[in-house]
Order: sequence, then structure tokens, then C-alpha cells
Amino acid sequence: MLSSILNVFKRDYDRYDGVRKINIYLLRVLYTLIFVFVGKSSWTYIGANYGVLDPMEGVVWSVWASFSVLSFIGIIYPLKMLPIILLEILYKVIWLLVVAYPLWSVGQLEGSDAEGLFLPFVWVILPIVAVPWKYVFKKYIYTSKNIAIEQASST
Repeated sequence: MLSSILNVFKRDYDRYDGVRKINIYLLRVLYTLIFVFVGKSSWTYIGANYGVLDPMEGVVWSVWASFSVLSFIGIIYPLKMLPIILLEILYKVIWLLVVAYPLWSVGQLEGSDAEGLFLPFVWVILPIVAVPWKYVFKKYIYTSKNIAIEQASST
């Protein structure tokens, strides 16, 4: 029993490039939550709106709808869809820093339009915990530096 529980924390080199199984499970839960909740609200809004959408409003709802579709793909291929989770982390952290924090620091967050977004954005901690950061750095950051160094040395 204990060994099967501990097995979840082992790295899976065969299927997931050495990423721990727990990260894969957490990512799948995260993708599922995005697919269900963002998908339900965005596709319901798009489907219920039979008139002409304001262009900017249409962009917003189209982005959310496509985010839900990509999250569905992430359930099947959790590591291949990591960039959308990184996007989620970045936009939420940036929003918390440049919108919510300044309002909170002067006591104006409560009662503002931003107050309703604050709680969902604070949950950014879930994707931060779920992401296999060592894999992200190895796959997206260190690789880019190595390619740039190789290209510079070959010229």
C-alpha cells in the first residue's frame, strides 16, 4: 500500500521525460477543471448569444473558448500543453501584481470591479504547484540557450 502511494512521487522516464507522476496527475486535474469551468461559461455564452457580439467581447470569449479546447487536449497530452498553463500563471500573476496589489495597498480593492476577479486569480497557486518546473526549464529555457550557443559557435 505504502509503496503504491510512494510510486506516485517517482519520476517516469519511460512515458513522461522524467516528470513525476504526481505532476502528471495534477496537470490532468488542472486541465479538467479549466475544460469544465472555463469551457462551460465560454461556450454557453457564445452559444446563447445569437446577436452580433462587440468585436472586443468576441475576442475575449473566443480566447476563453479556445483555452478550454486546448485544455481538453492537455488532459490527453499534459506535457505538450504546458505552455497554456504557463500563460495562465503569467497573466494571473501579472494581473495580481499590477492591478490587485496596488488597489489592495491603498485599501480600494474591496468594492472595486477587480474584487470579483481577485479570488479566482489567487488560485494561481494550483498551477504553480502542478507544473514540473525542472522539466519546464530543461525543455524551454536551457534548450534555447544551448541552441543559441551552438548557432553562434558554428558561424
